[in-house]
Amino acid sequence: MKIAVLPGDGIGTEIVAEAIKVLKVLDLDLTLETAPVGGAAFEAHGHPLPPATLQLAMDSDAVLFGAVGDWKYDTLDRPLRPEQAILGLRKNMGLFANFRPAICYQQLTDASSLKPELVSGLDILIIRELTGDIYFGQPRGRRIATDGHFPGSEEAFDTMRYSRPEIERIAHVAFQAAQKRNKRVTSVDKANVLETFQLWKDVVSEVGKQYPDVALDHMYVDNAAMQLVRAPKKFDVVVTGNMFGDILSDAAAMLTGSIGMLPSASLNAKNQGLYEPSHGSAPDIAGKGVANPLATILSAAMMLRFSLNQPEAAVLIEKAVDAVLSQGLRTPDIYSAGTTKVGTREMGDAVVKALAQAS
Repeated sequence: MKIAVLPGDGIGTEIVAEAIKVLKVLDLDLTLETAPVGGAAFEAHGHPLPPATLQLAMDSDAVLFGAVGDWKYDTLDRPLRPEQAILGLRKNMGLFANFRPAICYQQLTDASSLKPELVSGLDILIIRELTGDIYFGQPRGRRIATDGHFPGSEEAFDTMRYSRPEIERIAHVAFQAAQKRNKRVTSVDKANVLETFQLWKDVVSEVGKQYPDVALDHMYVDNAAMQLVRAPKKFDVVVTGNMFGDILSDAAAMLTGSIGMLPSASLNAKNQGLYEPSHGSAPDIAGKGVANPLATILSAAMMLRFSLNQPEAAVLIEKAVDAVLSQGLRTPDIYSAGTTKVGTREMGDAVVKALAQAS
């Protein structure tokens, strides 16, 4: 089983290193090959996604990804910015389905921004369509306006668009995921304003008829954001478009205590996937050894489950993370009084120790 390891920028190198330590404890036949991506690749090769890195990803069973980005690259032309690497990987690998679980561990209920009774037992799966919507829609760019409120002025524009097949395939993913959980799907749209999401709502409703055992409800995105902080445990599987999913999944992350706890998986039709923490490169804390590696370690567990057909190994990692949290070990982002503050390496070492004892 071949894994492309793309640590990227900022804290990406630190957190990926801890996930690799965890993977190496398991008795699995894994081949790990590392390549630069993002700002690191731009510095080395003049492009955030060099051809060799893309080819490695395409040829691998799965990609373990850290994070990309740094403020020093904000003045680059947009095609050369580090973030274009992840967009290029999603497009070229056909990674249309993004899974972002938001689980609040019982040990971290006090770390959540909400009252413990609102998040205790929280287990939401947000499924985000990843290769369409306004992020990839054409045409896009800048021009001099010929109409609107200020003709003759410079304007920028992006295009929001979805086709029926794009919506159908992500809807099937959501309903099939719900069948393995609590059999509830909430489809999030803005059909009252956007024609794109009226089509979304219509198509999801049609697909839903093929899954009579799954309850479907529709919710406007602004209401969904409100309900996430008012009564988050009412959600089971949430399916939505690229932009709304990007925003809502980060909001859901904070319900769990920290975005440093939120893994993610992006899959194509062959279950080849890219696995990364939901947080960014955090250049402000890079090199300080304080980043939380648990989201990356849990992303590695998702990789074992979805792309490498190793569900037992995935469960072992998840149980090891739970055991470490029960020991009271906390990186600064989830620290609270009465617990023990540790750094990135110490947290990774603790997971390795717990995993070794369990296996």
